[in-house]
Amino acid sequence: MSAPLVVFAVGNPSRGDDAIGPVICGRLAQWLENEGLADQVDLIEDFQLNVEHAIDLQGRGLALFVDAGENTPAPFIFEPISPSTASSHTTHALPPQAVLQVYRQMEGREPPPAFVLCVRGDSFDLGDVLTPAAALRIDAALHLLHRLCRHPDRPSWLALATQERAAAR
Repeated sequence: MSAPLVVFAVGNPSRGDDAIGPVICGRLAQWLENEGLADQVDLIEDFQLNVEHAIDLQGRGLALFVDAGENTPAPFIFEPISPSTASSHTTHALPPQAVLQVYRQMEGREPPPAFVLCVRGDSFDLGDVLTPAAALRIDAALHLLHRLCRHPDRPSWLALATQERAAAR
């Protein structure tokens, strides 16, 4: 049985700030366990998104894609996304919108409501370590993630996305 919320954490821990997704995934897993919410969220960590991730959307009420982004406004962007073949803010070849599009084509219906949390990264070279600035942005992103996991419904998430956009201005 699938949890109602799936979180995809994308990134390569060997590439500096590209580790943002995996670091968030590990810290979120611990927090969910401590809060008694682990059965409500499935965490999927991978180096990059693939078409096969569309299968992981089956039976979900919400989906969240967490990744690092170059030139992303600091500390992060949090916004709803829709199926598309267009590019995204992340540094990976297959953007979350494309995974949603694969689901739409595969299932013949709309995917669950989906959002992206793209945390700004600055250093992505092989062998780099997580930068101090990225560590601070991870803390900010986790604060938002805690709120999202406590209220896993589309209206609450849309309201938080609107608040985050207003705060960024």
